[in-house]
Amino acid sequence: MLKEGEKIIDFALLDQDSIEHKLSDNSSGRVLLYFYPKDDTPGCTKEACTITALYDDFKKAGITVLGVSSDSRESHKKFKEKYNIPFILLSDPDKKVIKEYGASSLFSTKRISYLIENGLIKKVYQKVDPANHAMQILDEINK
Repeated sequence: MLKEGEKIIDFALLDQDSIEHKLSDNSSGRVLLYFYPKDDTPGCTKEACTITALYDDFKKAGITVLGVSSDSRESHKKFKEKYNIPFILLSDPDKKVIKEYGASSLFSTKRISYLIENGLIKKVYQKVDPANHAMQILDEINK
């Protein structure tokens, strides 16, 4: 797991529309990089929908949101469409990035988030409450 103050580990993954995204493409701004276990499950849906509900606030704060799981691009596409998710969902089927960011567990992906600013890890969220995580991040940003 990366620690606060460390430089990001760059990666390139495909999104729900098979468009490649590099983390370093956002190196001069803020990024919420959040890892989650599985599309369209109760906790993951709650987290994505809460971020969606507050998405305008994330945009106003200059935060790009990137969700990552090992689900397929097709699964991400269905998940985005079903819940009108406005941000990018990245597919990491071989769990390479998930492992590099310390979000791998024996059977699943851990719910871990990183707030990144100018290419550095500003904050690590290891114990994520799906219902309150989005507001927690915005509260900390606005302090």
